[in-house]
Amino acid sequence: MNIARTGRLELWGGAECTLNRVHDRFFNQLDRTGHSVRSDDLELFAELGIRTLRYPILWEKIAPESLEECDWRWADERLGKLRELGIRPIVGFVHHGSGPGYTSLVDPQFPQKLARFARMVGERYPWVDAFTPVNEPLTTARFSGLYGHWYPHGRDELTFARALLHQCLGTALAMREIRQINPHALLVQTDDLGKTFSAPKLQYQADFDNERRWLTWDLLAGKVTREHAMWGHLGGAVDHRKELETLAQNPCAPDVIGVNYYVTSERFLDHNLSRYPADTFGGNGRDRYADVGAVGARHEGLAGPAEVLREACDRYDLPVAVTEAHLGCTREEQMRWFMEVWRAATALRDEGRDLLAVTAWSLLGAYDWDSLVTADVGHYEPGVFDLRGGAPRPTALAEMLRQLARGETFNHPVLSMPGWWHRSARLLHQREARESGVNVVPFIPASAWDYECDNRPLLITGAGGRLARIFAEGTRSRGLATRLLSRDDLDITDTGAVASAFAAFKPWAVINCAGFSRIEEAETDEAECFRSNVEGLNVLAAASALIDIPLVTFSSDLVFDGAKRTPYTERDPKNPLNALARSKASADRQTFCVHPRTLIVRAGELFGGSENDFLNRTLTGISRGERIHTPNDVVLSPTYAPDLVNATLDLLIDGETGVWHLANNGAVSPYEFATAAARLAQLDERMIVPVPMWSLHLRAQYPRYRALASERAQILPSLDDALGRNNLVAPIVQTCDSRALVNS
Repeated sequence: MNIARTGRLELWGGAECTLNRVHDRFFNQLDRTGHSVRSDDLELFAELGIRTLRYPILWEKIAPESLEECDWRWADERLGKLRELGIRPIVGFVHHGSGPGYTSLVDPQFPQKLARFARMVGERYPWVDAFTPVNEPLTTARFSGLYGHWYPHGRDELTFARALLHQCLGTALAMREIRQINPHALLVQTDDLGKTFSAPKLQYQADFDNERRWLTWDLLAGKVTREHAMWGHLGGAVDHRKELETLAQNPCAPDVIGVNYYVTSERFLDHNLSRYPADTFGGNGRDRYADVGAVGARHEGLAGPAEVLREACDRYDLPVAVTEAHLGCTREEQMRWFMEVWRAATALRDEGRDLLAVTAWSLLGAYDWDSLVTADVGHYEPGVFDLRGGAPRPTALAEMLRQLARGETFNHPVLSMPGWWHRSARLLHQREARESGVNVVPFIPASAWDYECDNRPLLITGAGGRLARIFAEGTRSRGLATRLLSRDDLDITDTGAVASAFAAFKPWAVINCAGFSRIEEAETDEAECFRSNVEGLNVLAAASALIDIPLVTFSSDLVFDGAKRTPYTERDPKNPLNALARSKASADRQTFCVHPRTLIVRAGELFGGSENDFLNRTLTGISRGERIHTPNDVVLSPTYAPDLVNATLDLLIDGETGVWHLANNGAVSPYEFATAAARLAQLDERMIVPVPMWSLHLRAQYPRYRALASERAQILPSLDDALGRNNLVAPIVQTCDSRALVNS
C-alpha cells in the first residue's frame, strides 16, 4: 500500500467478517454469508476493480483451541489467491470479537496472546504489508464492556476501559512482532467515527462523547498522557494507569486512520424521554436521557461524511481512508449513501487533504446487524452482491463500483434525489423539538441538492388500480421521482399516445400496472382482456425497446394448472385454465421477443397496502360480526404488497430481466391464511367458515394449487414474518440503517 498521495481516490473493498461472542456462542459472518466455503468470491471482487481488500485472518478461526493448534489451510488458500489476483490484503485478526475461548478482552494476557498470533501470521505470510490487528477497538469495548451486548457483557466503565486498553496494547504489540519480520508493514487502524449532539442540558455529555470518539487513535499514537482529557477517565485503576503509561511511552501511531462511518454513527442525546421509545433510554449517573440517531431527531440533520473526515484529517495529519461505507436499506439508498461518502472524500482530496480511499464494505451483505449480532434471526441485508439466490448476484452497486474504480463518473437516475437521511421523513422524533432547545432550521428540499444526474422519472401506468397505488406509495417512500398515468392519461394500446408520453416525460424505466385484472369478467370479455394485457403490453414493450429503457410488468400465479403439489418455479410450464390466465401466459411469451430488457414479476394473492384486498375484507368483516366463507381446498402463496414493491424496485434498479417469482415463502389455503391473520389480530377466527371452492359458484376455472417458489432467489421473507408486520398501516419502506449504534 503506497500511502503517498498520488493519483486519484482509490476504491477498496471488504466483506463483513464479524466473529463476535455472545455468552458462550460465537457468531461468524463468514459462515453466515458462505464466504468461508466460496473462494470464487475473490474473483468477483477483483472483477469490480478492487485492488486493496480488508480481509480476515481471524484468530478465532485459525486457532480456536490453542495457539499450539493452528489450521492455516483456509488462510493459505485465500491469501494465495489474493496474491494471484493482484489484490493487496489489509489483514485483520480480531473483528468485533474477544479472541478464542481461551482468552477474552479482559484477560490480562490478551495483548501478549494476540501478539503471539500476529507473529505467527507475519512469519507465514511475510509479503503481507498492511494490517488491522483489531477492528474498531473503541466500538467493541463499548459493546462488550459498557453496554453488555457482547462478551464479556460488562456494563461498567472499568470493564470498558480494560477492554479498550487490552485491544490497543494488543495492536501495538502485534505490530511490533510483525515489523520484526517486515519492517515496512503498515498499521491501518479502524474505528467508527461519528459525532454526538445534544439538548443544551446535556452538552457536557456530548462534549465527553466527542472527545472519547478519538480514543483508539489517540491511545495508539501515544497522545493519552496525563494532560489528555481522557486520562482521568481511563486511569481509574492502578493497572490501567500502567497500561496508559505503556502506550504513551511506546506509541504505535497508525500509518492510516481508518474511518468507519454509518448513518447511525452520529448520535443525539435528549433528557425529554417522553419523545422517545424506552429502548433508547440510558444515562450517566447524573442525568437520564434518550440516545438516538441524530438523523431521526436533529432538525439540522447529520454533520455528514465531509465534516467527520475533515476533523480526522485535521486532528492527526495522517493519511485517512474510509474503511467502511455501507447502508442497510433499499438499493437506491445504498447507492446514494456510498456516492455521498465517495463525493465527500473526493472533495476533501481535491482540497489537498490526504484522503486515500473509500471502502465498499459488506460486499456480500450482512446478517443480523439489526439486532447488533446478538441473535441468530436470519435477517439478511444485501451488499454489493446479493446472496439470497445461493450464489452471489451482482446488484446495481457492482456496476457503480466498477465505474468508480476505473475513474469514471457514475450516473443513475435514482441518484438525482437525495437519500432518506436528507428528507423530512427521517425525523422520527418530532414532538415539540423546541422543548429540548433544539435549533429548528428549515428542511432543505430535494430540489436544492446539486447532483450530476438527470431527474428523469419512473413512469407507472394504470394509476387508477390498486397495484399502481401501492407502487406509487413505495416510490414516494423511497424518494424516486415518479410519474403516474391513469387510463385517461394514457391508453397503453395506443401506439401514438405511448410514444408521445415517452417523449414528454423521458422516463428511465416503466412499471406497467395497467391491464385487465377482473378474473370473472374476463370469462365474458376475453377479447378486451387480451387487448389490454397482450396488445397493450406489446405497445409498451416496443416503445421501451426503441429508447432502450427497462420495462416491468406483472404476470399471475393463475398461469399454472395446479397439477403439481410442490410450489411452481419460473421454469415450470404454463397451462392456463381461464381467460385472464391465458392472456397473461400469452403476454409472458411475447414480451421478451419485443423487448429483452423486460422484468416479468409473478406474485401470489396480494395483501397489505390496500383496504380492498382479501385479507382486509376478511378481517373487517369478522370484526363486524360477519361470517366469512373462505376456500380451504386451494393452496397459494400470499404476497405482502410492501415486500413485493421493495423487491421489484430493487430488481429493476439492479437491471434484472426475465421472469421472477416474488412471493412470501409459504403455501397455505385462503382459510389457513385468514385464520392465522385473525389470531394475530385477536379476532374470533371461528367467524371464518371453511368451504370448498366449487361452492362459491365462480365462472372461471381456478387451479387448486398455485403456490410459488423461485429458482432465482427467495427474496421475500416468510409468510409468518410478513403477517407479523401487516397492521393495515404498515409502511412501504423502513428507512433505517441496520447498524444501530445505540449507546444505552
